[in-house]
Amino acid sequence: MNDLNFAETWFATTTLLGVPLTSWALACAAALGFYLVFTFGLRFALRRASRIAANTSNRVDDTLIEVLSRTNRWLLALAALLIGLSLIDLSDRWSSRVGQLWFIALALQFALWGNTAIRIFLRRYTERHASAAMTQVSASATLMSWGLRTLLWATVLLAMLSNLGVNITAFVASLGVGGIAVALAVQNILGDLFASLSIAVDKPFEIGDFIIVNEVMGSVEHVGLKTTRLRSLSGEQIVISNTELLKQVIKNYKRMAERRIVFTFGVTYSTTPEQAEQIPQIVKRLVDASEKLRFDRAHLLKFGDSSLDYEVVYIVKEPGFNAYMDEQQRINLALMRELEQIGVEFAFPTRTVYVINDPAADSAEEGGNEKEGAAHTSGAAPGGNGSSEPQPSPNSAR
Repeated sequence: MNDLNFAETWFATTTLLGVPLTSWALACAAALGFYLVFTFGLRFALRRASRIAANTSNRVDDTLIEVLSRTNRWLLALAALLIGLSLIDLSDRWSSRVGQLWFIALALQFALWGNTAIRIFLRRYTERHASAAMTQVSASATLMSWGLRTLLWATVLLAMLSNLGVNITAFVASLGVGGIAVALAVQNILGDLFASLSIAVDKPFEIGDFIIVNEVMGSVEHVGLKTTRLRSLSGEQIVISNTELLKQVIKNYKRMAERRIVFTFGVTYSTTPEQAEQIPQIVKRLVDASEKLRFDRAHLLKFGDSSLDYEVVYIVKEPGFNAYMDEQQRINLALMRELEQIGVEFAFPTRTVYVINDPAADSAEEGGNEKEGAAHTSGAAPGGNGSSEPQPSPNSAR
C-alpha cells in the first residue's frame, strides 16, 4: 500500500518539461487511441471505396483509392502524437514547435498524395498516347514526371522552411534566375521537346499517315523527341524538325473521308449547241454508273481560246488515291467513246490564220513594178545591148 501511494505521489510530483508525468501518460494514451482510430478509419474508407469502385466504370474512384492508399503510417502516428501533445499545457516555445510539426506533417502527407497523383496521371497518359513507333511518349512522360515532381517537392520544401522561420526570398530569386539561364541555354532542345509533346497529345498525324508539308510528302515512319521521319513515294527518308514541322500547314490524307475531284476538258468549236447541251448529261450518266462516286455538277464553263471548256465535279466516296485514279480513267475512256458516237471531237491548241487579198494593194504593186522596168531601159542606146555603160570606139583598140 505504501508503495502504491509512493508511486502515485511520485507521478503526481515529478515533472518533465514542467508537465507532470500523469499528463504525459494521458497524452500518450490519447495518441495511441487516435492512431488506432486513424488506422482503422483509413482501412474502412479504402474498403468501402473499393466496393463502390467495383460497381462503377469511371476512374475517379480508382484514383482516389490509389491516392489514399499512399497515406503514410508514420505520419499518422506523428499526427496522433501531436493531438496527444495538444492535451498538455506546454510552454509557448514548445506550443509553437508543435504547431510547426503539424504543418510539416500535413505538408509531407499532401506531397506524398500529390506524388502518387502525378504517377497515376503519367501512367494513364502513356497508356493513352503510346504506340510502338512513337517513342517520344515514354521519354516525354519521364521528363514531365521529373519536372512535376521537382516542382511539387521544391514547393513543399520551401513552404516548410518558411514555416520554420527561414527567409526563402533570396533562395526563390536564385532558383528563378537559374531556371531562366537553363531555359535560354537549351531553348532549341526544349522547343523540339514541347513540339514532340504537342504531336503526342494533339495527334495531328500518327504513324502510317500520309501527309504533305509544303512540297514534302510521305508516310510518317517515326516520331521522335527532336525529329519526325517520313518515307517519300520515291523511297528516300525525309527528316524534319518537330518545331519546323508544326509551323507549317500539314495535310493529312489518311483522315480523308471523301475525295472531291474537279477536272476539265475541251471540245472543238465545231460542236453544235445541241451537242454541247448533251455533254453534261453524258458526264452525269458516266459518274452515276459507279457506286463509288457521287455526282456533283457538270457545266460548260467558258469559251476558251481554241475550245469549249467544260468543268466537272464529283465525289469519290473512298479516300484511297488508287480508287480515285481507277474511276477517273474509267470516266475518261467512256467519255471518249460517248463523244465519238455523237460526233464531237476533243479540242487541242490550234490557231487559224486568215489571209485577205486586197485588189488595190495588188494593182499598186504591179504599177510600181512597171515603173521600175521603164527606168532600167531608158539608159540603153538604140540597137545596143541594153547596158547603160558606154561602148569602146574602134580606135581605142589601137
